[in-house]
Amino acid sequence: MLTRLDRFATRLAQVSPWTNVYGLARTCVALCTLGTLLFSQASSLFRPVQGIPTFPFCQGISQYSLFCLVPPDQLEVARFVAIGVLLAVVSGWRPRFTALPHWWITVSFQASASIPDGGDQISAVITLLLLPVALLDGRRWHWGPPAEVSNRLAASLVAWTTLFVIRLQVTGLYFQASVAKLSHAEWADGTGLWYWLNDSFFGMPDWARPVLQPILLNPVGVTAMTWGPLIIEFGIALGMIARRPVRPYLLASGLLFHLMIGLLMGLGSFMFAMFGCLILHLRPVDQPIRIPLRLHAALRRALDPVRAALARPAKATTSP
Repeated sequence: MLTRLDRFATRLAQVSPWTNVYGLARTCVALCTLGTLLFSQASSLFRPVQGIPTFPFCQGISQYSLFCLVPPDQLEVARFVAIGVLLAVVSGWRPRFTALPHWWITVSFQASASIPDGGDQISAVITLLLLPVALLDGRRWHWGPPAEVSNRLAASLVAWTTLFVIRLQVTGLYFQASVAKLSHAEWADGTGLWYWLNDSFFGMPDWARPVLQPILLNPVGVTAMTWGPLIIEFGIALGMIARRPVRPYLLASGLLFHLMIGLLMGLGSFMFAMFGCLILHLRPVDQPIRIPLRLHAALRRALDPVRAALARPAKATTSP
């Protein structure tokens, strides 16, 4: 048995885990925090709430948060610093250099913001788990060709092990999300989504009401809309043991499911965090995503200013 395990590990280590698949997942997770910071002022993100009169929250380990290392009147500066780092992560530049700052900023926001949501918590966990993969990725851009692993078998095996742990984490997340809902009578009897979509805070937007309200008022329609997410979440959890030909269908259903949550409930940051989780869970990392030539050329043109700025040598200074 140990011999078979050794052979399997050797074969696995010879396949590069550093592809644009995990790169796309990093970008999605970074977009979760970036979107919140980009479209919200510090005064709305850090404010007193019941039970926590001081803000940002800086007790315990949170005192090392980015937003706790600056004076309270400089939170906007910290926000713009975080936005700059997250833009570098989204662009895919130097995963090895941006991995730790990405994790620190994500954890800082989750720990110090007044009202973080589930997407912020998930992003903090995923960025932590991705550290071994990104720190061992020596490529200039995480959109590039797969990294060479012929002389880095140990590093490759560490990265693959980390990616397996992430899949286990995502499996547990979706399994709990599916099964836990059944303990509530509203979800078990098929009416749970009626309450959520008619909620004054998380409810559906006005443009969707004419389409969805008749469905929600129909017994069969509301039951299908309520139990559908449970089936999708349970199916995604089973993706851990599903055969590869089945995973694209689970991935597509999961992406559509979270897109609908983002559009109908306004949970955009949560949507991007779960996009990243789904890609790492269901998209084979060893099969790079084929980017159409036109899109690839457009991406290169868009990134040219970033490349030039990062490659520009520092100006020489002379003493007077």
